[in-house]
Order: sequence, then C-alpha cells, then structure tokens
Amino acid sequence: MSLLDNAMVTCTLLKIETVDDIDGGYKQNVSDDIQFDAAIVLSSASEKEKGEKTENVSLYTVTTRKHTTLHYHDVFRRDSDGKTFRVISNGDDKKTPDSAFLDMKQVTAEEWSVPK
Repeated sequence: MSLLDNAMVTCTLLKIETVDDIDGGYKQNVSDDIQFDAAIVLSSASEKEKGEKTENVSLYTVTTRKHTTLHYHDVFRRDSDGKTFRVISNGDDKKTPDSAFLDMKQVTAEEWSVPK
C-alpha cells in the first residue's frame, strides 16, 4: 500500500438540482451521488474581500485516481467529517500519463456551504 493510498478517504459527490417551489421561487434539492476516494490537503488559506465583508478562503488540492474525474463546480462531501468542497479547476488538466506507474488526477477545491 502506498502513501497515496493511506491518505485517501471516502467522499461522496453531491447532486444539486434547482427546482421551482410552490411560492413562485426556487429551492435546491441536494442528494448523494457516487462515492470515490480522494486525498484532500490544504494548499493555501487567505482572506478576500466580498463587499464590505472579509472572509477566509481555504483552497485544497484534491488527488483522485485517474478513473475519477471531478468537473468544474462539482460539489462533494468528505464523509469522515461532513465537510463540503466545490471544485474550482478542470479535472482533466492535471493527471499522470497513461504510461506512468502513479495513477492520479488533481483538482483545486474550496470549502463550500451547501445551499439551503
């Protein structure tokens, strides 16, 4: 077993659908989709200004196997603690070549709150 295998935890991709509600507005339904394994490591933390507020932004490097592709703005939950993340890069940009022994892809993700 490799160090990468030891670092991986179970995650669940979330399916978020926007539907009309009875009041003429909309709501978002969130349901579990597929499970996959990923190693999630904090890569940077900073502050950004949003209007008059300053908020903390934590970015993570998410490493998966090559057969798991996370797409821009996919949302997933780390099952061990329930923390949710949103992918902010393209899942096909960083991967090992087919001839490589190491089997991995990487994306960047941010901590994210599931809309209510």
